[in-house]
Amino acid sequence: MSHPQPAPPAATAGCTVRPSPSDTLVATVYFDGSCPLCRMEIGHYQRFDSRGTLCFVDVSQPLAVTGPGLDREAAMARFHIRDRQGQLLSGAAAFVEIWRTVPGWRHAARIAAVPGALFVLECSYRAFLTIRPFVSGFLRKRGW
Repeated sequence: MSHPQPAPPAATAGCTVRPSPSDTLVATVYFDGSCPLCRMEIGHYQRFDSRGTLCFVDVSQPLAVTGPGLDREAAMARFHIRDRQGQLLSGAAAFVEIWRTVPGWRHAARIAAVPGALFVLECSYRAFLTIRPFVSGFLRKRGW
């Protein structure tokens, strides 16, 4: 007799790539899978996340689960993560949290901890968001 599978924990609901053991989950990463540049970057983090500490949710999928405080439109417009405690981080703060987690990127997180660095990173990220549609369109035309 078949038993129904339990629902995934809220922290991993909607993951396109599930972390190995659930007790190692550090954050759920919400990314725009329709953006070629975003897919490349997320693919990079996935390769480096050998311990399976990140759960990846492609918010370009119509049924993506984003959880409380984050709707699909906001998740498509800006990079977000939800940490193990359920706190939602976006923009540069979200990237820095990933850098703290993924081997090979911890040095970048240490640099981001320098006073004023997070502010500069956030300003840079906001500037990038204005050109992201053009970069994505260019990459799509090139078959990425």
